Amino acid sequence: MSHDTLPRPPTTDKRPERPRPDGRRRRRHWTRRANPLAGLGSFVWLVIVLVPIYAMLSASLTSADKALTGNPLKPPTDPTLDNYSTVLHSGFWHLLSNTVIVAVAVVAIVLGLCVPLAYVAVRTRDRWSGLAFRLFLLGVAIPAQAVVVPLYLLIAKLDLYDSLLAVILPTAAFAMPVSVLVLVGTLRDVSEDLYEAMALDGASPQRMLFQLAVPLAKGGISTVVIFSSLQAWNGFLFPLIFTQSDEPRVLTLGLFNFVSQFGVNIPALLASVVLSGIPIFAVYLVARRALIGGLMGVGGK
Repeated sequence: MSHDTLPRPPTTDKRPERPRPDGRRRRRHWTRRANPLAGLGSFVWLVIVLVPIYAMLSASLTSADKALTGNPLKPPTDPTLDNYSTVLHSGFWHLLSNTVIVAVAVVAIVLGLCVPLAYVAVRTRDRWSGLAFRLFLLGVAIPAQAVVVPLYLLIAKLDLYDSLLAVILPTAAFAMPVSVLVLVGTLRDVSEDLYEAMALDGASPQRMLFQLAVPLAKGGISTVVIFSSLQAWNGFLFPLIFTQSDEPRVLTLGLFNFVSQFGVNIPALLASVVLSGIPIFAVYLVARRALIGGLMGVGGK
């Protein structure tokens, strides 16, 4: 067989990928086909969400005598900020400070209890820890309305009625089951080899928790912070039942300042809703990626 008749190696169009200077591989860009149906559905959902917000903002800039006249979707002809001034001078800052105290306290209690509890549920292999974890998750199926009367009696026996603690403790208790579920799903993604490596170095369980598990569970912890703070910020049932005076009132109860037996100041009420929603909405915008990433990790591997 001559040299010219030797079989040639098969040719291929694929060329070896050149390494980048930073050592990372190049990302391949895939073209995706347009999905008109999904785009239409997203547009419809956007309209459903934005129209009530627009109507609320428009009505909050309208004077009280024009609130019930005309088209609610029509921009105000003579916008005014008097409603916001009325809200700010009617005890809004006191209500805001109470709500912030409740939200911060609830987040601190939930993190202080749920992070160690989720760590034990993941690292302990006996059946009792699994049974305790399942019993703890029964709280997800128990609505707050079903136990509000026993909670009222318990709060009264503890002499906590008409105080911020009467709002903080039940709110934190009902936020804990979902928080534990999220944290367990996040901590299950931590590699067992990392725990074994730290154990060989003589690390204690407490050191593994704070130096390994907590740093690697930042996504789940961020999700718990946002979830529990939302529960505390938007809570209405517990402040309504467990408080009575103006001193421990929060923002959700402050809306009653614009409701009387003779009528409702609708523009001022909506202005109060707008002002009370701005802080928690800003927190959500900052940490929305961590919230979505943490919720996607629920359930573990």
